Amino acid sequence: MSNLTIQDLDISSETHSTYRVQIDTNIIHTTVTSTPSVVDQYINDLLYTHRSRLNRLVVGLDTEWRPQNPVATLQLCVGHKCLIFQFLYMPHVPLSLINFLNNPMYTFVGVEIEKDVEKLLLYYKLGVANAVDLRSLAVGKGFVGKGLKSLAREVVGLVIEKSEISWSTWDDEWLSDDQISYACVDAFVSFEIGKRLIWGDVKKGWRIGGFRIFKLVMLLLMLLFLYLILGIDLEDGMDD
Repeated sequence: MSNLTIQDLDISSETHSTYRVQIDTNIIHTTVTSTPSVVDQYINDLLYTHRSRLNRLVVGLDTEWRPQNPVATLQLCVGHKCLIFQFLYMPHVPLSLINFLNNPMYTFVGVEIEKDVEKLLLYYKLGVANAVDLRSLAVGKGFVGKGLKSLAREVVGLVIEKSEISWSTWDDEWLSDDQISYACVDAFVSFEIGKRLIWGDVKKGWRIGGFRIFKLVMLLLMLLFLYLILGIDLEDGMDD
């Protein structure tokens, strides 16, 4: 991924690890944990920080797992704060997480998010009340990108690379820096794309191949139609 760095903040804790992930100029404060109380704190802080706009809260959501295995990690991102929750090592699913995901007022976004939702329900009985696929949002706004990589470029102006890390051993208790960076950036980029598509804050210079070209094509077709109509009228007038 372009200009991607990660720094372990080395904060002494038995319940979680914290990292400073940076992609281009975006700094994402990332917490990795399997402890329910840390999830409680993350969600409480998030809801307090965004208390004035909870009715339009957008949350980037992603999961990681090994093929034919339960979800290993859940990533949530709002703004520049990301949570990576390790399901396989948790004592129980936090009630705060159940309530958060089940709140229809919040919009959870991701590419192919329906797969994440299905696996969360299948393995952990976790429902997501309001999940929206970014591809559907993008088409509605005139973008043509189908994957996270192309949508990140078109909508946000970020160049990201989908690496082989996605196929790594996500069920390890200790995730590598590359895994943490990958998981964090996917959720962050999903949030940024969703925020711009829903709130209308789109990078105008990155709509190449999207709505601008659509409008240009429609304009050219209209001009061609008028030219043909006027041309026919002129020929009829000359025949008379």
